[in-house]
Amino acid sequence: QVQLVESGGGSVQAGGSLRVSCAVSGYTDRSYCMGWFRQAPGKGREWVAGIGSERGTTYADSVKGRFTISKDNAKNTLSLQMNSLKPEDTAMYYCAASRSLGVPRLRAVEFDYWGHGTQVTVSS
Repeated sequence: QVQLVESGGGSVQAGGSLRVSCAVSGYTDRSYCMGWFRQAPGKGREWVAGIGSERGTTYADSVKGRFTISKDNAKNTLSLQMNSLKPEDTAMYYCAASRSLGVPRLRAVEFDYWGHGTQVTVSS
């Protein structure tokens, strides 16, 4: 059974940095696509960043240049380094894994497994 467990969320002031991570278990094929989504109170789930089989990456315009997604296949973990955080980055952050291979996936429907989320709060 595939399980995704996020960690590393917390509270930070605007301009600060946080790193959230996702430990993956039960998934033997480490070439799968993964991604990060977020959901702020009262809003829908928003795609943030994705990484593909060949470690190609892509980002939402709102986080481009500030966030970096990375995957450690040896440790089977996914990370999101978040710099220059803004209050509008406040949300629950979810990692997701897709059984698909190839280029990064952008849509929630393309992901098969989800973590339970970790809260990131940015104060002004």
